[in-house]
Amino acid sequence: MKYIIDGGNTFMIPLIILLLLTLFLVMKGFKINSEKNRELIKSVSLFALVFGFLNLFIGLYQMFTMIAIANDVSHQVLGIGLKCEITPVIFGFIIFLIGRLGVIALTWIKKE
Repeated sequence: MKYIIDGGNTFMIPLIILLLLTLFLVMKGFKINSEKNRELIKSVSLFALVFGFLNLFIGLYQMFTMIAIANDVSHQVLGIGLKCEITPVIFGFIIFLIGRLGVIALTWIKKE
């Protein structure tokens, strides 16, 4: 729960929805193992990864704008800002890895 707050609601709530969708599609894939389902898992998990990076770039842009305006920025403030921007990227990576592991498992158990 702390990571959701650290990452910001704007990006973390959609990432949680993408995580739940990825898990649902992987579970559905164990019942109906189709190529369409595997492609959908790949697409959703890749979107989660790119969505996390979008947060990083938007946050860095805002952070550098504020640094340019401010006269003095401490290392602690900069570190906390970077931590908050990287949290959704890490979460996006986790969703991507879950999706890819699901696709690998579904491909492995696929009946020819």
